[in-house]
Amino acid sequence: MKNTQQSFFHSTWWTIFYIFLQCTWGGLQSFLGFCLFLIHLKDPHDFYHGSIRTKWPTLNGISLGLFIFTPNEEQSGNVKWTSTDRNKIKDKCERISVHEFGHTYQSIILGPLYLFTVGITSLIWSRSKHYQSKRKEYGLSYSSLWTEKWANRLGEKILDRPSITH
Repeated sequence: MKNTQQSFFHSTWWTIFYIFLQCTWGGLQSFLGFCLFLIHLKDPHDFYHGSIRTKWPTLNGISLGLFIFTPNEEQSGNVKWTSTDRNKIKDKCERISVHEFGHTYQSIILGPLYLFTVGITSLIWSRSKHYQSKRKEYGLSYSSLWTEKWANRLGEKILDRPSITH
């Protein structure tokens, strides 16, 4: 029997509606994502299930409405990877893409509130030296924060692929 949830989120009309929602309800973060996209115009881009993915030479990912930015596994020499195994690097990059794609659905759900709830919270959680040391001290994973756990669940449910687990 055909998985109706899978076919719904992968249909052409849903992709068009997804893009429409990101450009209207999620317009603020999509505009910021477009600005970041222009800054990284020379980096490789592709469509990732309706979103526009930029593969940049960093280990970090970010999601801004219609746009996701994920590590480029082909430029692994430019960043410090914990593994030299090409398959592990590719798997890690794909898991980050699933996670960032989950954030795009948070953008659809929250609309203009996304940046002030998920965006700022995620940014502080990932970049703040204070929270980096607290995560290390208490053995907390990056995904233990509610915004990150939610993004993982959304990405995994919609794409039926594993997300990040660190």
